[in-house]
Amino acid sequence: MVQVQAAAAKEATAIPLLTPYKMGQFDLSHRVVLAPLTRCRSYGNVPQPHAAVYYSQRATRGGLLIAEATDISPTAQGYPETPGIYTQQQIEAWKPIVDAVHRKGALFFLQIWHVGRVSFTDFQPNGQAPISSTDKQITPDDSGMVYSKPRRLRTDEIPQIVDDFRRAARNAIEAGFDGVEIHGAHGYLLEQFMKDSVNDRKDQYGGSLENRCRFAVEVIDAVVAEVGAHRVGIRLSPFVDFVDCFDSDPVALGSYMVQQLNRHPGFLYCHMVEPRMAIVEGRRKITHGLLPFRKQFKGTFIAAGGYDRKEGNKVVADGYADLIAYGRLFLANPDLPRRFELNAPLNKYDRSTCRPHRLRKALLG
Repeated sequence: MVQVQAAAAKEATAIPLLTPYKMGQFDLSHRVVLAPLTRCRSYGNVPQPHAAVYYSQRATRGGLLIAEATDISPTAQGYPETPGIYTQQQIEAWKPIVDAVHRKGALFFLQIWHVGRVSFTDFQPNGQAPISSTDKQITPDDSGMVYSKPRRLRTDEIPQIVDDFRRAARNAIEAGFDGVEIHGAHGYLLEQFMKDSVNDRKDQYGGSLENRCRFAVEVIDAVVAEVGAHRVGIRLSPFVDFVDCFDSDPVALGSYMVQQLNRHPGFLYCHMVEPRMAIVEGRRKITHGLLPFRKQFKGTFIAAGGYDRKEGNKVVADGYADLIAYGRLFLANPDLPRRFELNAPLNKYDRSTCRPHRLRKALLG
């Protein structure tokens, strides 16, 4: 009786981020999610045993972890040493990593992606050009990074890429993951079709908003049909401008995509990235631009983009989001939920070790 009362008292005083939540069929003990973080440590595109340590360090009973973006096929790679989920060897390599997370009582989802034109011929089979919605090359950035000129996918090739996503989802479940997150954000292949700054096609996959989103919708439909809507989430970033990929009407784009998710009863979650931070009264401030999509979506809504403990608590308490995804803070603080509980000081993250810096160092020397 005393233990029950103590548990009830603890729940009553818990900060919003640490309150329980029911996500579809899954029971979460708190709202702090590990965001997918590209690690570039899967040598030969095969997940390594040390990943079990990395993920289990960040696992808590009833917590949700989203694994690093994982290639759906040999053409999907755009960064050094990213893991795949398209061979039996890769599936078997993921299994002990998933088991380590499950032993800690956490839920584990795999983010599946195709980078499209954000790649180099060196990463592509037989040195071929990366594939995309377009043959337009990404503008070289100030660091001197020059991505390879892409090849426009033929209309008859698109069903094969859709099927690659489907098979990747099936393979993830075989590896033991609780579900998959489709990567539809940050200028990668799905966004190269969705956003009008890149998509210059004249076929049924270009032009209107519906046509530009057709490829992403086909991927969603195929993955849902393969593993069930209750095991599928998606990451979207309609406001983000990355690698020349932006849209003239991000609100319309985001709203349309949410409508497509709602066609699938029980679609598990929508994971959205906030617009770029604004400077308000001299400090960086989250603009909280996702409210229209949160109101539309029928499932669990995850917000990401610069959140700290205070902002996370506020938006959960306000009903703006159900869960908050943390990246850099979780990277530097493997025990982040516990530190939030104690309001303990946080380790500072080191931007020089993040993916863009490591990528440039690896590719440019």
